[in-house]
Amino acid sequence: MSTLESQPPSSVAPSTHRRVLGVDFFTGTIERATELAVSGGLVVAPSAPGLAMDLVKSPAYREALTTADLAITDSGLMVMLWRLLTGEKLPRHSGLKLIRSVLAREDLKAPGAIFWVMPSAEECAINLAWLRAQGFATTEADTYVAPHYKPGPIHDEELLERIEARRPRVVMLAIGGGVQERLGCGLRNRLSYRPGILCLGAAIAFLAGGQVNIPTWADRLMLGWLFRLLFSPRRFWRRAWDALRLPAVVFRYRERLPDLRA
Repeated sequence: MSTLESQPPSSVAPSTHRRVLGVDFFTGTIERATELAVSGGLVVAPSAPGLAMDLVKSPAYREALTTADLAITDSGLMVMLWRLLTGEKLPRHSGLKLIRSVLAREDLKAPGAIFWVMPSAEECAINLAWLRAQGFATTEADTYVAPHYKPGPIHDEELLERIEARRPRVVMLAIGGGVQERLGCGLRNRLSYRPGILCLGAAIAFLAGGQVNIPTWADRLMLGWLFRLLFSPRRFWRRAWDALRLPAVVFRYRERLPDLRA
């Protein structure tokens, strides 16, 4: 484990986090998580497939998670495995739960407050229409459609320049897991100021209709993965399959960062 990977997040006190698989997960309230998220720094919500696969294969992903300023317990499977292994019940804060809390803030509806990185032009249009209907003063200038990024660290010069020019309080990365964390880490390390960089993936699509709607009760019962799988099996079956590797990883490494494998 490198020195960089072993450091706890600077913005989260030791009493409010629990280390699992080398990642310091926030264990406070969703209200406090929201305050930390919008105050600046890299925010990650690693999924079960991400912890099971990307964490053990991608050095750039590992750097993003282990140096994140805030990591939330999005993976219900990880939370259940941790309780089975240790008897400790971790509070579960999903990406969907966090984005609902963040978007409930009236101060973030102001022009230019949030800059959105979207996965496609189609989803950008859907999400933008929904945001405007909710009272957000979001324009096309507040959005960026991400290109296809290659494995490894991500340095998107055009995106960097767009963010520097607009200087939003929050940069919302609404692209795929395993990619958004690497992009967010690169942005945090290179930006001249410190916005909140939220790697919350498809959370906005659940609200705006780009993906299946996940009711609050289903998210609370950790059934979001099932809704996604039933709604779009061809798209999500592989990630669901990868998640099955997580029990072995958690039981073997517990608090420790898993060994890096090729």
